[in-house]
Amino acid sequence: MNNIIIMGRLTDNPELRKTPNDISVTSFSVAVQRAYRNGDDRQTDFFNCVAWRGNAEFISKYFTKGQMIAVEGSMQSRRYDDRDGNKRTAWEIQVSQAHFCGSKNENSADGGFSRGAEAAPSFSNAGAGDFTELDGGDDDLPF
Repeated sequence: MNNIIIMGRLTDNPELRKTPNDISVTSFSVAVQRAYRNGDDRQTDFFNCVAWRGNAEFISKYFTKGQMIAVEGSMQSRRYDDRDGNKRTAWEIQVSQAHFCGSKNENSADGGFSRGAEAAPSFSNAGAGDFTELDGGDDDLPF
């Protein structure tokens, strides 16, 4: 099983790009602070993230540098050769869902929505058409 959920602050504004096949993509980094231990200074980990298609458009439209974000996805490695010909491995979170965190007014005067005109809910590509309408009342619910 390969699932990861992190919550932290964006280190820069996500920028929407397009592949040659016109697929939306954005790469960004999230700074996540570790919990304090007795007498220790707080440490921060930086996670590189990649979002595609609708997730990329959502994140680049509604999130800005310094804003809290929670992302869900899977950790993946990618091998490449650097400029000097050395083999390198990059680890990235492939984002499947992104969520707003913190208060509306925490990050900016307009409630953290400086790139869009309206607020938006969390976005996920998973299971978009899997819902069916329940008929009947609440009589069968166990609570």
